Amino acid sequence: MSKGRALSILIPLTLVFVIADVLIHWSEPVRSLAMRIVGPLLRPHERRQDRMLLNGASYVLIGACITIAIFPKLIAVTALAILIVSDISAAIIGRRYGRHRLFDKTLEGTLAFFVAALIVIGVIGSLYRLAAVYYIVAAIAAAVGAIVENISIRLKMDDNISIPLSIGIVMWAVAEWLPSGEHLLGIQ
Repeated sequence: MSKGRALSILIPLTLVFVIADVLIHWSEPVRSLAMRIVGPLLRPHERRQDRMLLNGASYVLIGACITIAIFPKLIAVTALAILIVSDISAAIIGRRYGRHRLFDKTLEGTLAFFVAALIVIGVIGSLYRLAAVYYIVAAIAAAVGAIVENISIRLKMDDNISIPLSIGIVMWAVAEWLPSGEHLLGIQ
């Protein structure tokens, strides 16, 4: 799928989600209906009425739009796949098994993020038969993404935006620095 087509689908979908989030805070009938339908899926801070906060799905869509708009396809696919798989892994493992604090979250959750990211990188690299430079660049970016996920509270930025952006920026920067990295990651 081309960048233009992806954005032509994602941007309207993102607008619908953001408008729905805003209406949930401004309209009691909309809020009541939304809470019946998706309320059990929302985290406590997403259900708050005293502050206007978007839910995680809106932030994922915003992050996807920005990532796809800015980065070449392979970088965007890698960054978004890592976000989806690794952020969930970090949350599950960190909450269940997290015992050791590291920055704002747990060492166990951060390691789970990184290991899941390496698996994602392995799958993408295998599917597209990518050169070793992809694995190196993506692994470096995944390590940065794991730290960004951990300190997202300090960054005052939703991690559904900060994770793919940090991974994309690092992949792009490292690829520019490595010989033939630009070509292998689709940066021309």
